[in-house]
Amino acid sequence: MSSHTQPPTQEGIHERRKADHIRINLEEDVAFKKVTAGLESYFFMHQALPELNLAQIDTATQLFGKPLKTPLLISSMTGGTAAARAINRVLAAAAQEVGIAMGLGSQRAAIEDDSLADTFRVRDVAPDIPLFANLGAVQLNYGYGLDECQRAVAMIEADALILHFNVIQEAVQPEGDGNFAGLLDKVAAVCRQLPVPVIAKEVGWGFSREAARQLANAGVAAIDVAGAGGTSWSQVEMYRAPTARHARVAGAFIDWGIPTAVSIQYCRQATSLPIIASGGIHNGIEVAKCIALGARLVGIAGDFLRAADSGGVSGVIELAETITDELRITMFGSGVPDLTTLAEMPLYTEF
Repeated sequence: MSSHTQPPTQEGIHERRKADHIRINLEEDVAFKKVTAGLESYFFMHQALPELNLAQIDTATQLFGKPLKTPLLISSMTGGTAAARAINRVLAAAAQEVGIAMGLGSQRAAIEDDSLADTFRVRDVAPDIPLFANLGAVQLNYGYGLDECQRAVAMIEADALILHFNVIQEAVQPEGDGNFAGLLDKVAAVCRQLPVPVIAKEVGWGFSREAARQLANAGVAAIDVAGAGGTSWSQVEMYRAPTARHARVAGAFIDWGIPTAVSIQYCRQATSLPIIASGGIHNGIEVAKCIALGARLVGIAGDFLRAADSGGVSGVIELAETITDELRITMFGSGVPDLTTLAEMPLYTEF
């Protein structure tokens, strides 16, 4: 009987991997062990007399000309399975309600199997928010080009395209794509020709000053640092490793990467482009610190995934509003009326 068993299709492999990623993120400990996002090293100067009305603190901002009520992004996570479709629609409906941005997970599976496209489509429940399509940058070395990028954007009616950079993840995946040679010119070609902005995004290991400068020169419109200190994707891959050797190699990189706070500053030194901070950010005080360090938006993934899984739309709304409350009180206690002023605020490493 086994002689008639069909090997899994490429689409089947993608779908299984996506299901694995959701399950592992919800069930396993995939956090960095020693490395943190680095934000605990920074402090605001408390102002006992802020001369502000808390009710008038303004958390509004914009990206690519689209307004946001608060500087939050539901970071790219998933798509490609029925469970992922349900999660994406919960996240998008909540994002629409609270006026924040959202990225979709990698759309490669849907590019290669159009029947999966519906697992990414959320514009009908989120007509107004900034919505970001997503493909792996390395796929530009494996036959992808402008056409696939345009298809990803059109599929979800996106305002921008994320090209994600996941060197370590690809390297520790048995089925990973490890050829990153000559990639920058291909990224630049997409940036020149795609009619929407391109966001360069790491997936949890951060961008160096040099990488940020190279990407800015290539024409990206924003950089999502996705630094070390949050979800460790090498650990996610460790849990789905097919052999003990693969698991050991993936596990060795548990504390690899540039902490988020450091990567924000590297990117700010390298370019004046909008920076999105993500990687190990859990509350509004940390959101405020990221903006003071140089970020425009702050992305959160795992916490929103768990909120969607346990509490549905209302759970995600509750989390976003709680983080915004914490941000507003941080600004109030620092004497800061709006995000433009917050971006100029000094942070302290000691009092």
